[in-house]
Amino acid sequence: MTQYVGYIRVSTGRQEKSGLGLDAQRAMIAAFIANTAGAALLCPVYTETQSGGDNSRPVLAEAIARCGKTGATLLAAKLDRLSRDVEMIAGLIKRVPFTVCEHPGATPLELHIRATIAEEERRKISERTKAAMAQIKDRSNLGGDRGFRHKPGDAKRFGQIGATASATVRTQDANRFASEIHATIAEMQASGCASNTALAKALNARGVASARRGAWTACTVQRLLCRVEGLT
Repeated sequence: MTQYVGYIRVSTGRQEKSGLGLDAQRAMIAAFIANTAGAALLCPVYTETQSGGDNSRPVLAEAIARCGKTGATLLAAKLDRLSRDVEMIAGLIKRVPFTVCEHPGATPLELHIRATIAEEERRKISERTKAAMAQIKDRSNLGGDRGFRHKPGDAKRFGQIGATASATVRTQDANRFASEIHATIAEMQASGCASNTALAKALNARGVASARRGAWTACTVQRLLCRVEGLT
């Protein structure tokens, strides 16, 4: 029998309060244990609220220590829940045996390569978010419309990519769209829009098109926030 110590993470208190990201990770871990012969999950599953860019992880350290004491393998739902930092992933590979549910058969080399790609994507997301926030600030200083307005063709580029496009391109475009809209949502949240329903109404009032050029709903706002959560 192989024993596992589960570890799940979200980046912010708001994400922790919603519970959606944590529940999804718990479900992935539970499915892995159920579908892996001879696997046993030790209790509890270690839960942490910390930015993916912060390598100071006291809860992760506790989970690793538990693995050392029991001889168990660390188990995370996704590689980026451990870290998007290449150096940290390389350090974990040396310190503790770990498995990622979405890539259960990945070798240490494959995990290192995936971490490198994730780190680069995080850097690009950060740059795009900062650029979008700067644009919002510039519009505010000029006294213009502070709402995010799509250029012609944006919806097609972000949300209606042709069926022949690769899955990688679709994911990158969806992530880019999410990061840009999230900048606007962050501004709205700072102005007092707390619920997804309120955010959807505010986005519609500003004329901000959704990825499929339809009206925003609480559900589509939540899906976008969940996507952004996976990028942090």
